[in-house]
Amino acid sequence: MLNLNGAIWLVLAALHVAVIVRAVLLNGRDAYARAAWLLLLLVLPGVATILYLLFGEPWVSKAFRRRWHHAYDALLPFAPRPSRDIATAENENAFRTCEAIARWPACVGNTAKIASGADAAIDGIVSDIDAASGTVHLSFYIWLGDANGSRVVDAVCRAARRGVTCRIVADAIGSRSLIRSGRWEAMRQAGAHLCASLSAPLGLGLLSGHRTDLRNHRKIVVVDGCVTWGGSQNCADAAFLPKRKFAPWVDILIRYEGPIARQAELIFASAWMAETGEDMRPALGSDAPAPWPKGFVAIAAGTGPMSPRASMTDIFVAVLAASRDRAVITTPYFAPDPPLLNAIVAAARRGVSLTIVVPRRNDSRMVGAISRAYYPVLSEAGVRIHEFSGGLLHAKTIVVDDRLVLVGSSNMDRRSLDLNFENNVLLESTELAGEITAHQARWLEQAPEVDRQTITERSLARRFIDNLLTMAGPLF
Repeated sequence: MLNLNGAIWLVLAALHVAVIVRAVLLNGRDAYARAAWLLLLLVLPGVATILYLLFGEPWVSKAFRRRWHHAYDALLPFAPRPSRDIATAENENAFRTCEAIARWPACVGNTAKIASGADAAIDGIVSDIDAASGTVHLSFYIWLGDANGSRVVDAVCRAARRGVTCRIVADAIGSRSLIRSGRWEAMRQAGAHLCASLSAPLGLGLLSGHRTDLRNHRKIVVVDGCVTWGGSQNCADAAFLPKRKFAPWVDILIRYEGPIARQAELIFASAWMAETGEDMRPALGSDAPAPWPKGFVAIAAGTGPMSPRASMTDIFVAVLAASRDRAVITTPYFAPDPPLLNAIVAAARRGVSLTIVVPRRNDSRMVGAISRAYYPVLSEAGVRIHEFSGGLLHAKTIVVDDRLVLVGSSNMDRRSLDLNFENNVLLESTELAGEITAHQARWLEQAPEVDRQTITERSLARRFIDNLLTMAGPLF
């Protein structure tokens, strides 16, 4: 008979083998991610088994999925429906990709204005909240109790006290310091409805929950159903005190008006309905905002673990596939999956002038190292790589051919591609593309180009480390 220790080791060995089999058999995973996990499980048995159980799959319970899909399906009839086909021929596939993911059509008649900086963005949001007469819907991944964060809290309190229905979402982990503070309770006492998004269930609650590091990374502001803000900026000062040594954080936030506001509100409302149980259909009973006469075409799309697999990758790839002459990408976290990396390389090889701007100093050392490990293949294809030295460039933007724009919350890393709930806007406008290009040009002034010769002339040791990092990319 086996003694107790022998029985324990036998159970652990069986668990390890079962996890290996699971990692190999899991449907939908790309071969690179499968190989990376298999290698880790073979090299580090025990430790890798625990890591896989915690982080190996974007695990979401059936009950959790059912709530999210039910809420989204229930709200789809409230999406604005254009009366004609509005996609242009050269960018049609990019819009169709977003339409397939969002399950509503792109809408014409939108206008937008870019905030000049972090403080100006908060000024604008506070002004809109102070002017609200019906509803205020806010969702932020990180909401701090600093100067800017407190100003938004105070504006919400003022709105709630005068009878405006305020629904407030903050990610349970990203905004935990605010949620645990008196400012959160102050909004509740003023009459605002609050949701700590994706709180981590304990014990048996996991059976109806989700993997703990699935986060609500969205940045959404919708006021009275007709004005919406979106982009990369969290509700915080540019100094970003929790990671002050990387400051200032350089972001972009855009104020939109038009039918796009209804789409952004549907993304917010579906998540609110799934998490709180409140039926949001009565709140969306009024007509969607009317299109502006000379507004541009746009579509808001939310992605996340509830979306078809690789939805965010599909959007990035479709936008890059539309490029003919020029594309500029800014992203703080660059650790692409193979389809996205191939799309970037393919665009550069077919003659597109493609530029990528990333931070020189990254608050995530691992992702920063993985980013640099991809420099050789990018440079060889003709991609120009710049490293921003004026703080942490946190803006997530793509401008293609001075006309097509993708801007929002999604980074080019595994978290945004596979795990986080994100929101992005795809639009076609030469005017707005020009304004975002002007922002990119100012960032490029503080972003020296990485020397191609330095990239290509790597030592054997550097090549060994870089190749290991790209192998580890699917794990992060």
